[in-house]
Amino acid sequence: MSSTVNDYPLELLSRICAYVYSACLPQSQSSLDPLIIAEYGVPVSLPSTLPPAYWPEQDSRHSLASLCLVNHAWYEAAKPWLWRKLEVRLPRSWLSLVDEIAWDLEDETVDQVMEKTVKAATKAALRSTSPNFVVDHVAEKELHATVIESIALPPDESIPLELLSPVASREPSPRRLRTKSKSPARWELVRTISDAIQTVLDSRAPGIYVPVPRDPRPGRFVQHLDFNHFRTIGMRRSIDEGANSRFVTGDRVEAILKEMPNLTVFGATEYMDGALTLPVLNELLLRGAPSRGRGRPSRGRALVDFNDVEEENRERRRQCIELEALDFTGCVSAVFVNALSEFVTANLVPAEAASEREARRFGDESFSLPGLQRLGLRGVKSVLPHILTPFVLAFPSLTHLDLSGTRASPDLLAALGESSTVRLRSLALSRCVRLTSQSIRSFLIDSPVTTDLTELNLYGDMTFVSPLEEQDLKDVVSSAPCFSSGNLVYLDLSSAPLTGAVLDAFQLLPKIRSLGISHIPDLSLKAISNFVLAKAPSVEVLTLVGTSPELDCGLRPGVTGTVANRGTVRQSCTALHSQLINRLCKPPFSFSLLSPLSQKANAPTNVRVVELSQVMLSGLGSGAGSWRIVKSKGGRGWYVDTSSGWVSQPGEGTSLKRDLEPGHPLRKEFEALADANGNVSSGVGWHARKMEILYGRGMLGREDGLYGAVSFAYQG
Repeated sequence: MSSTVNDYPLELLSRICAYVYSACLPQSQSSLDPLIIAEYGVPVSLPSTLPPAYWPEQDSRHSLASLCLVNHAWYEAAKPWLWRKLEVRLPRSWLSLVDEIAWDLEDETVDQVMEKTVKAATKAALRSTSPNFVVDHVAEKELHATVIESIALPPDESIPLELLSPVASREPSPRRLRTKSKSPARWELVRTISDAIQTVLDSRAPGIYVPVPRDPRPGRFVQHLDFNHFRTIGMRRSIDEGANSRFVTGDRVEAILKEMPNLTVFGATEYMDGALTLPVLNELLLRGAPSRGRGRPSRGRALVDFNDVEEENRERRRQCIELEALDFTGCVSAVFVNALSEFVTANLVPAEAASEREARRFGDESFSLPGLQRLGLRGVKSVLPHILTPFVLAFPSLTHLDLSGTRASPDLLAALGESSTVRLRSLALSRCVRLTSQSIRSFLIDSPVTTDLTELNLYGDMTFVSPLEEQDLKDVVSSAPCFSSGNLVYLDLSSAPLTGAVLDAFQLLPKIRSLGISHIPDLSLKAISNFVLAKAPSVEVLTLVGTSPELDCGLRPGVTGTVANRGTVRQSCTALHSQLINRLCKPPFSFSLLSPLSQKANAPTNVRVVELSQVMLSGLGSGAGSWRIVKSKGGRGWYVDTSSGWVSQPGEGTSLKRDLEPGHPLRKEFEALADANGNVSSGVGWHARKMEILYGRGMLGREDGLYGAVSFAYQG
């Protein structure tokens, strides 16, 4: 007898939906190129620009939504994956999301939900135990009463079932249901009912399968929540409405977080940081093990005082999963800063600890949040060092840390370097004005925390110059374990004192793919090309904004003299092609009369994208040959070889192809980006300035929305 898809078990349908969901997740091996929104087949290996390595998210979400409409079985299988990741985009959709997930006690009281859920759960349990799936109403009423009684009694008043008189001989209790909390989370209530039914049935006949009570609220499915795309711009709201009638408020965020016990990823932005109140931070950070608090026992629910609201919240959060990724990029509002200060003061720093050193020592010894692995604090510049230091040190399992643009101090690096558990793979310390050259040197050379680094961002510009000194930088590039291991794939040393002697001291970087050496005006193009040829032939993306006297076709800050003493735009463009592009991106010339049809040699390096200043890009005009200018949505721009890219083909695998024919789909896609002249999405660009936190792809990750604008659009 042949079977159809509709006959498949629920587990198999759920696995199919899992593959549909995972098809839109960024892959671990990035092609470094923007995602192509077109159908070109399936890549045979990674990295791959064409065919694209993963689906656009809207395609995956549309497929899951369509599966929900097939039948009830597909609906039950697809619904958890459809709700697994939530991206808040529009204010009205946010309000709808709150209505769908949060529990409004005014519309539906605890007693009503309890009665309804217990009745449905007992009927489902008895139906699953009956051989002919017929429910005995007498047994249903008896089980219903027993379950209600077991839930209504507090833990210290519970009585073994065998000591109770039969249900029929007892007087019915006129009191209302007395649960352990006045306002429990809905998932917590459903779990309590399920445990009560299982306990009652196990006491009668051990081993009976009890189906989980159905909860119409989807909050338990959500594992990813971010506000990366949230905007209120363009809604024609007055200043008063924007200040006093906010869409994203602390109460609303707290309400939905209470209904998300499995949340592991959270992303915030400056457009909603006014909602990051202390209760919201508690819901985010004090989940799982940390909810026990200082000195609280890890076991023993009977010791909990259920008349204390804080005790109830701590008990509820104890059952939640701890966060793995937290991104606070750009959050600078007074509400957030004050809430973070209160959180650190209440949980990490004793009241008498006035100095930063005491705060650090107390934070290390007394309290930790072991679940978090990825933390993004880029641009959180309003948080003072004595608050920032214990907050960062409270996470002993970090692998990704972005402190760019913060008030990170040398004491923070010194304390972090002493950790025996932190092992960073991605680190960003760009534009940290309080750091010193010695603190960075010691952290990268002497600390085991940075031994496994594969991505390092020490970006600086002419406004916030890198604090590194030449000798310290030379020691770092020659002796730091992350450099000597050869595992770096991303490195940004913009505005650092790179000289010929420092470049000679570099270890071989065989895996590096994206290299930033902008804002180094005295570094010659010849030295750069020699370094890439000898030490970093795998580099694909190179940033040279404000670097090299040969590219100095504009006014240099702090330099006096006439414009005639500097090169013209034409001379700079000629030097770029002759001294850099032709040397790194063109195969060496060869000619043989004996074998005129011999295979063409490969280019000596993988360089195919060069970031340049706006003056240089304007001088290049429409480009030369296959090299075209691609502009971001903001102030950055790149000189891109549109005939090069990662192409995945059956039978050939994936390789970096050069000199693609003019009609090749990948070349057409790149040329379309060039023709857009900056009218592109915020996710178009190369060499990100912001670390991708939510998925854990680090500095080579790709983001859009506000995070994408910070990564690829903003010049600073």
